[in-house]
Amino acid sequence: MPVTRRGNHPMQELDQGRHGRIRRRNLLAIAAQRAPALAERIPEGFKGRWTRRHWAHASLFATCGALLFALVPGFDHALESPATAQRASFLLPLPQLQANGASNGDRWQTVTLKAGQTLSAVFDELNIPQRELVRVAKQPTLQPMLRKLRPGTEIAFNLPADGSVRGMRIDDTRGESAEYEFGSDAVRERAVPHETTTRTVVLSGTVGKSLFASARKLGLGSSQLNQLTDEMFKYDIDFDSDLDQNDRFSVVVDQTWRDGQLASTGPVQAATFTVDGKLKSAFRFVRDGRAEYFTPDGRSLKRPFIRMPIPYARITSGFGMRKHPILGRMRGHMGIDYAASMGTPIMAAGDARVAFVGWKGGYGRAVILDHGGGRTTLYGHMSRFGSEHVGQRVAQGAVIGYVGMSGLATGPHLHYEFRINGVHQNPLKMTMPPPAPLAGTELAAFKGQTRNALAKIREVENVVFQDDDTRVASTDKPAKPAKKG
Repeated sequence: MPVTRRGNHPMQELDQGRHGRIRRRNLLAIAAQRAPALAERIPEGFKGRWTRRHWAHASLFATCGALLFALVPGFDHALESPATAQRASFLLPLPQLQANGASNGDRWQTVTLKAGQTLSAVFDELNIPQRELVRVAKQPTLQPMLRKLRPGTEIAFNLPADGSVRGMRIDDTRGESAEYEFGSDAVRERAVPHETTTRTVVLSGTVGKSLFASARKLGLGSSQLNQLTDEMFKYDIDFDSDLDQNDRFSVVVDQTWRDGQLASTGPVQAATFTVDGKLKSAFRFVRDGRAEYFTPDGRSLKRPFIRMPIPYARITSGFGMRKHPILGRMRGHMGIDYAASMGTPIMAAGDARVAFVGWKGGYGRAVILDHGGGRTTLYGHMSRFGSEHVGQRVAQGAVIGYVGMSGLATGPHLHYEFRINGVHQNPLKMTMPPPAPLAGTELAAFKGQTRNALAKIREVENVVFQDDDTRVASTDKPAKPAKKG
């Protein structure tokens, strides 16, 4: 039986060709409307199906596009924002900064002269050759300034790389400054100007937990603190037991400022302490070249006897009957015991002549001073004596010995006695007539010296000074109860 092959009818093939042509024309018309450029790229022979060549071209264009986006930074942003200008960053080496004078090899080093330090030691500290020290010391222009060197002086050296000294600058503690430039055959000197001003200021605060710490915060140094405790108020205030945290103090000093920085603080010109609501004041007055301290009305604060021969000591046994700690029986204690660490200096209570130095029974090592008018003081249980000898005159406050526990003593302390015509007196209850106030020209000079300090104190304390030193300072706080002991 013959095989019959199935196929398209000729009429069907004709219709399919016609429909294909119509379909291509429609596609070209649509492409021409939406994308004229795309219509131009479609060839006339495009049959509606992609050939192998079309796929190869498409793969090539896709690969180039991916590489373009991956390898060119910012290409995608450039496509999104074609109006944005492109920027490029480059790392450029910067020139190194040079200090003043570095172009000519200047290199300054500064040291502050310490106590006991010599110019030779300063050269050794900076590793400057000794031959340069000899060259500097031989300069006639420098010799007067070098002889006036003292602790605290700042010395700057211009030290180039060759190890020589090209120049020096000396700033001493008195505000004098000079710069020296060493040439090949001469030394050129140039004065260094400084802007120096002196201001009279009043520093005020409360005692707090520590008078020392509170005064330090205000800018007072050790010399001003010693002036307050050991000179101005040593007769009137027991700084170990009289002060409370809320007690006030004010201090008038002259401050010297140089080039905008505090250079030094002078001695205390005036000071006040408010203790238990009572104002105690002291004003400095230089008489015959010696500083003394007075009340505002010109009455000297110095007393014939200081309250405590040992500063900041603690009373461990008072005056009167007691049970002796060693003998174990009741007996009179004819003095005051001050506890202090071994070796604490003991001061003469007043101006006197040395009457006795040596071992004295239960007193151990003891010193007796004769103050005249039948008044004598005894200092016992010393560990060692000072440099005094019998018959020598000693001034009030002079060190006559050191705290110990010689004789009948259970620990280091000072046993202090006060006698009038041989009769024991309680040192804490002794009253002496006040010294006569200044008068005439001395009073006028005193008022002239203290006028500025008095005005400063009044600005802070807001008080009116009267003829005595027991006035009450104006305060918003009620007076505190009296302290015990």
